[in-house]
Amino acid sequence: MPPAARRRVRTYDPDRTWGALIAQAGHVRDAVRELPAGAYAEPSGLPGWDVRTLVAHIVRQVDVLGVLLAEPEPAPGGQLTGLDGWTQATGPIAARLDETTRAAEKAMGDPVAAFEAAVDRLDGLRAEALRPGRLLAEPFGGMRAADFTVTRLVELVVHADDLARATGREVPLDRQALAAVVRVLADGLAAKAPGNSVEVRVPPYAAVQCVQGPRHTRGTPPNVVETDPLTWIRLAAGRTGWAEALDDAKVAASGERADLAPYLPVMR
Repeated sequence: MPPAARRRVRTYDPDRTWGALIAQAGHVRDAVRELPAGAYAEPSGLPGWDVRTLVAHIVRQVDVLGVLLAEPEPAPGGQLTGLDGWTQATGPIAARLDETTRAAEKAMGDPVAAFEAAVDRLDGLRAEALRPGRLLAEPFGGMRAADFTVTRLVELVVHADDLARATGREVPLDRQALAAVVRVLADGLAAKAPGNSVEVRVPPYAAVQCVQGPRHTRGTPPNVVETDPLTWIRLAAGRTGWAEALDDAKVAASGERADLAPYLPVMR
């Protein structure tokens, strides 16, 4: 039998990634500016976190790019974590993320000032973050800086939605950021559940095949899942359950294998 075909690794244009990062960080900053003081004590929807804790976490996720770029660059040649691996690596460090978030919250002071300062610090990072071949030693055992920059889009978009749902206020999602996040999470699903029996469509941004079973080659696939970008992000990040999305008609699923419940959320 011929060797199994390797799944194509998607790439992201560095300049578009950076533009999306600045735009989405700005959208979240503007939303934080408009929050009334009483909103920070409201529950965030994430276990054990109020809105202030959530904002502190987002500030930390913006700032960590600069923190890692300031550390010594690892020697080339080591094993690197790609974007697919990153989607699977966040769950095991959940306790560490909670600890660093709570420490950041204690040190944060005024949330608006902290967020504005974090966004301002991004201005000086572009050249180094996008330098071809630039590596980061942490986290996850080593990563390309350009890939890690893409992960900041995931953090900002997912948590922008968390903030919007927690406060009832609109937090715009940059189109380029939204597209990148949908693709990262769709590719993460394809890596987590490799195969060709189910086609997952998130128009207009992504379509991937996944789940072991009979290979589809032409015509309409027998097993199809289709949803909108925001619902997909909520499913993949664990904000919405599969059964809930089906019941609310947020997902269309056809075919006996078109059940993604065993593979969700993508990020654990």
